[in-house]
Amino acid sequence: MKGFQFNGIAAGIKTNGNKDLGIIYSQRPASAAALFTTNKVVAAPVILGRERIVPGICQAVVVNSGNANCFTGEQGYKDAVETACVAAEALNIPEDLVLVSSTGVIGAPLPMEKIHTGIPLVVGDMAWDKADDFAQAILTTDLAKKIVSKTCTVKGKTFSVCGFAKGSGMIRPNMATMLAFVCTDLDISSTLLKTALQKACDTSFNRISVDGDTSTNDMVIAMANGMSGAVLEDSDDALEFQQVMDEILLELSKMIVRDGEGATKIARITVRGAASAHDAFLAAEAIAHSNLVKTALYGEDPNWGRITAAAGRSGAMVDPDKMDLYFGEVALVMKGEWQGVDAEKEAAREMKADELEIILDLNLGDHSDFFMFCDFSENYVKINADYRS
Repeated sequence: MKGFQFNGIAAGIKTNGNKDLGIIYSQRPASAAALFTTNKVVAAPVILGRERIVPGICQAVVVNSGNANCFTGEQGYKDAVETACVAAEALNIPEDLVLVSSTGVIGAPLPMEKIHTGIPLVVGDMAWDKADDFAQAILTTDLAKKIVSKTCTVKGKTFSVCGFAKGSGMIRPNMATMLAFVCTDLDISSTLLKTALQKACDTSFNRISVDGDTSTNDMVIAMANGMSGAVLEDSDDALEFQQVMDEILLELSKMIVRDGEGATKIARITVRGAASAHDAFLAAEAIAHSNLVKTALYGEDPNWGRITAAAGRSGAMVDPDKMDLYFGEVALVMKGEWQGVDAEKEAAREMKADELEIILDLNLGDHSDFFMFCDFSENYVKINADYRS
């Protein structure tokens, strides 16, 4: 991908010695768009990001992990601004073209001496092939880095898109997810980039759940520097780019669910036959966020009553006498009636797989929606009980 450089190092922000400070840098100012958490408790980098993204231009993003810089008051905001200032000086670019992102423990002051020392080290060794180092530096409880890239063509010109994400816990996104970054060398306006980003998030990051919590630091940032020579000029080109964005963000969101804290399995719940699109969303969301459904998934127990009950309390229009429920290819409930012991045994066998498709047909209309979620295991409790230890 042309014109982008990356790096990530261990600056000492984390106590375990893992990488914790990274930078994305575009060799020239890029069109930019961003989405931020809808949580009313927000971290300092979110406040700063909302201000700086308004012109739709960005040249660098500084990301630290291990410290969220949230609930840190006026000093936290000053530290976010100072982080951007240090990066701008090291990169020799205007300060207002630098965005900042943080993830980690809430309430602790950002260790600015480590930011001051670390940023020049990151900048001094940046390269286009250090994307893996950046991807590693943004992780917290994640077990795996998350990168997806694709190459496409518009009117004979080739361009690339690369997406990064981090997320494992506090995943109930109401905009994006914990942190995500998309870089492309396509020439596209910030307005069109924002539209594509929002649409892609709505069918990916906004359709996943690990534990039902929305983070204070959630943000997704997209940058397009135009250095490939490919230009998005018309609606056909926009559709092509939208498809690429949809695919990349969907793959990243699935990686987040698979890497959910303590997760052993993932599932996709599809609600179809709903009376409205909103009803389909409500029912799928309620099922995906249900702790009882998640624990049944972990126990490989096809406890269909938990799924239908979640749909019933979701606010969606439902008729229990019309519901069909499938675990994979197995019909466990038809028109509200349990299909018996043999069907339940087959459904239990379906649940032994690492990935499960569940379909709830409400048989009330033509609308459908989906969510992806993971199971709850004992390890989720252990990870979060010891998170600040």
